Amino acid sequence: MTFEGKRLVVVGGGSGIARRIAADAHAAGAEVVLAGRNPARLTEPGVRPAFADLADESSLEALAETVGELDYLVALGSAPANGPLESLERDAVTKAFDAKVIGPLLLAKHFAPRFRDGGAIALFSGIAAWRPTRERAVMATTNGAVAFLAEALAVELAPIRVVAISPGIVDSGAWDRLGDAKDEFFRRTAEANPARRVGGTADVSAATLHALANPFVTGSVLHVDGGGRLA
Repeated sequence: MTFEGKRLVVVGGGSGIARRIAADAHAAGAEVVLAGRNPARLTEPGVRPAFADLADESSLEALAETVGELDYLVALGSAPANGPLESLERDAVTKAFDAKVIGPLLLAKHFAPRFRDGGAIALFSGIAAWRPTRERAVMATTNGAVAFLAEALAVELAPIRVVAISPGIVDSGAWDRLGDAKDEFFRRTAEANPARRVGGTADVSAATLHALANPFVTGSVLHVDGGGRLA
């Protein structure tokens, strides 16, 4: 798989997965733009930082104009609104949909005219859509919506390809908030997963780049969860 001469834009650059995708694509020969709300923190070697806020359409339009032509686009925004139903606030729910659904939809709107032949978009869903749990209603719904959005955009934007990537439990840095409980959580997750392990950012990056580069993959959800949705 080569990305020589390709231009890849990754939006939602603050996550460990986004940074790994950017680094791996750059190592494979791509010109990479890593965009997020705080470009000063996007210091991946060889990668060009840029500003983008998935809740601000004008910033997405400006990013598209700055980037110009491209081959691949990845949207990894996330703004979880977790908690009991009775405590959910409308603003938090709206932000969750902006990051996962509305923002990526508007990204597609502004970038679609700029794709070169063979172009593709990867949106990020997640295992919560297939294994909803208590206090994760918004996460399950937004992740599920991403899967349907990928199908709809694959039809509307054809021949631009659109896929959804659905990670499971991945050691991306997001779980560091558990502190000392993280290791035990990962151990129990690995025991339950058919793959008998948790994921790493390299697993998700490899799957994403493969989906982008494969010219016969579109309108699909690629589950990178170790079989966790089946456990």
